[in-house]
This record gives sequence, structure tokens and C-alpha cells, in this order.
Amino acid sequence: MTDADLLPEAVLKRKAVVYVRQSSQTQVETNLESQRRQYELVDLARSRGFREIEVIDDDLGRSASGTVARPGFERLVAWLCAGEVGAVLCFDASRLARNGRDWHHLLELCGLVEARVIDLDGVYDPCRPNDRLLLGMKGSISEFELGVMRARMLDAVRAKARRGELRISVPVGYTWHREVGLGLDPDVRLQEAIRLIFSRFRELGSARQVFLSMTAEQIHFPRPSDGKRLVSFDWTPIRYRNVIAVLKNPFYAGVYCYGKSEKQTEIVDGRAHKTYGHHRPMEEWEVVLKDHHEGYIDWAEYERNQKQLAANAYGKVGGAKSGRGGKALLAGLLTCGRCGRGLAVVYVGNPPGRPVYRCDRPNLQLGRQRCLGFGGPRVDAAIARELLRAVEPLAIEAALEAERMHMESHKEQQRIIELDLQQARYEASLAERRYAACDPDNRLIAAQLEKELGACTASRGSVPNKFVKVSI
Repeated sequence: MTDADLLPEAVLKRKAVVYVRQSSQTQVETNLESQRRQYELVDLARSRGFREIEVIDDDLGRSASGTVARPGFERLVAWLCAGEVGAVLCFDASRLARNGRDWHHLLELCGLVEARVIDLDGVYDPCRPNDRLLLGMKGSISEFELGVMRARMLDAVRAKARRGELRISVPVGYTWHREVGLGLDPDVRLQEAIRLIFSRFRELGSARQVFLSMTAEQIHFPRPSDGKRLVSFDWTPIRYRNVIAVLKNPFYAGVYCYGKSEKQTEIVDGRAHKTYGHHRPMEEWEVVLKDHHEGYIDWAEYERNQKQLAANAYGKVGGAKSGRGGKALLAGLLTCGRCGRGLAVVYVGNPPGRPVYRCDRPNLQLGRQRCLGFGGPRVDAAIARELLRAVEPLAIEAALEAERMHMESHKEQQRIIELDLQQARYEASLAERRYAACDPDNRLIAAQLEKELGACTASRGSVPNKFVKVSI
């Protein structure tokens, strides 16, 4: 130990603080050697002559970039302000801070209370200009290193994404094969559930109606039960968000997309607070590769679906207006010939039941006189007669087409139920084989297998009843 490394008695009377930090939970679990070397700084503090040593490891798994709170670092700063710390020991400058603000703030506090900064290279006194310069350079190098590493990693990710080789998370219905790469999920039942959503949307033209029709038929949809691996699924009743997620995702159209969302940063309590998942418009996506992989639909159909979904949005200016129920035939379809506003429908009579079309927006919003109003039954009847007269020459063809569509829908429903039945039979057979292979004396396992076997047998018995009901 050189004279420059000797510490005065006043510093040794105070406690030495060993600051231990790793940037992520993955590093905490896997980079055990780095963690062990940081804890070994306790021995270094004893060799320097300190008798009271505190270890701060509250920030294990927290980044030092300044975007997240670090309670351990804040506790260190509080002890420095109270004059209780004689030296701060760290593995290197990047463990204490990776941004200039936190690093220089720590050096300023150490200089005010004459505390030392110690790492594996030596002892530094922030009160000395040369030591302060060297510590400042170490902090700047650490911050520069972080920026360079982040830039290189992001450039490599973007380059791989532009080639369509980056293994991004894929939606339900796709999987990354180890040998052949991206492809359709081999589960036929899962594929049929997704294809059914697209076929129903072609038929009904409304995501809401697709959801209602599939719910009425008790069709289930896969929900991943293993996080992002997408290997095992739980089949649960379909939800509206499942339908929307399938219809709006361009991945199902064979398009590889990267950079669909962005992060936004705002200053909260003096710290940068980042939020992720803010969607960008399609023209701002970083990578869009069409015909990248096999799709459930083509790109032209995807674009038509998006236009249809946008037109279905109720209440948008220039969009299609929904009838939203009621007895009126033309609700949401008529506009005022004087002001151009949509005509509202009210029901009058005792009890109310006769529809009346009228333009009452100027009266409700501006206090003016209504533009016009007229009864609905005669207008609805006239329009209905014209519609029947227009389709009368094609009545037979229309009936045959309706019958064909009905049979196709029936076959789709029957196909889905057959796949459900196959899955239920497989699960029951699997539970039975597991139970047969289990040692009956091992009750800890046998009891659970008996329970699973009973549940699978019950589900296998319920599916054929459902199948028979639909087949009739």
C-alpha cells in the first residue's frame, strides 16, 4: 500500500459502504461470478483498515441508466449527506452510475464530507483535482460505453429485422421452428379457429357479429398458458378482443412487421419515465415485408378488412351509420335535404311503436326550428317494395346461394366440433395412460392423476352430446 493509498484515522472511524448492483434480473440469476466479486469488496475494505462495513445490495436487478428508482443508491446518498460514510467501494464506476448526473452528484457529496471512492484500481480522494479528474473520466467512459453498446445492439436488431430474420414474438397460429424457421402452428384445431374468424368476417362484415355468432355456437379460442413460448394453450370461450386481435394483425396476412410501436419519455419527479407500446401509423413502421411467410389471408383482403372495420366505427364523420336496432328500416341511412345532417328516428304513439324520421339537430343544439319530419311506415314500405322488385328476378339464385352459405356454415361448425372431440379424446387418453403408468402406492401422484382422469372423462362425455345436437 502506497502513501497515497493510506487513509486518515478520521476516515477510518466512519463506516465503509460496499455498493453491489447488477443491471437486470437475468444477470442476478446467471452472472454469479460478477456478483461474488462485488461482495468480495468487503475483504478489500477490511484490508484498508475499516472496522465498520455496510453492504448495500438493494439495487440488484436495477439499471443505473437513471430511468428507474434505486433505493439502495438513495440510501447511500442519505448516509453521505449525514457524514456517516468514510469510503464508498464499488467494482467499477458503471456499478454506481451510468449517467453523468448521478455520478457527479455522488462525487460532489464525497468531496464535501471528505469520503473516499475505492475500486480495484486504487483509492481516490474527490477533494484532489487529479483524483477528481480521473473519477470524472471513468464516469464519462462508463456513460459512453453504455451508449455505444446500446447503439450497436439496436443497429444489429434493425439489420436483422430488415432481412426478416429477427425472431420477434408471433401471434397465436404461428410458431418458430428450430430447423425451418417461421411457419403455421401444426395444431389443426388452432388453425381452424383462426380461419373461422376470417371466413365469418367475410360473411357478416362486422367483428361484433363474428363474436356473437361464434359465442352462440360455443366456439372456444386458444389462450397461451406458457407465456410467450406459445407451445401449450388453454381453450377458453372466445372474447371480442380475440376477434379484433386476429382481424387487425397484419402478421396473419403474411406480412413481417417491425417497429409498429414506440416508446415515449417524460420527466417525472426529476427522472426520465419511459412508457412502451404506443402504436405508430402504418406508414411509420420501420420494417414491412410482404409475402414473408404463409398467411391465413392475403394482403388485399387484409386491407379490405381494415377499411370495413374503420367504416363500422359508429359516430365517425363520413363513416357508415349503424341502425342500432329498432323497427325503422332506414335508421342511420337518411340525411336531411336542407342541412345535410343525418335524420334521427323517434317512436311515437301509445304505446310507442310508430317510427318517425326527423331532423332535430338544429333544434336541440341551436334552438332553431326543425328542418323536416315525416312518418316512417309509408317510406319503409315503399323502399321494401322496390327492394323486392329489384331482387325478384334473382330470387331462385338468391335462395340457392343462401342454402349453400347455410350448408358451408354448418360444415364449418361441424368441423370445429369434430376437432374439439378429437382433442378431448386425446386428453382423456393421455390422462388414462398416465394413470395406468403410475404406481398406485404413490398416492401423492395417483390422487392427482385420478382427479385429472375424472375431469377428462367428463369432458369427453359432454362433447358428443354437443356434436349430436348440432348434427341434427
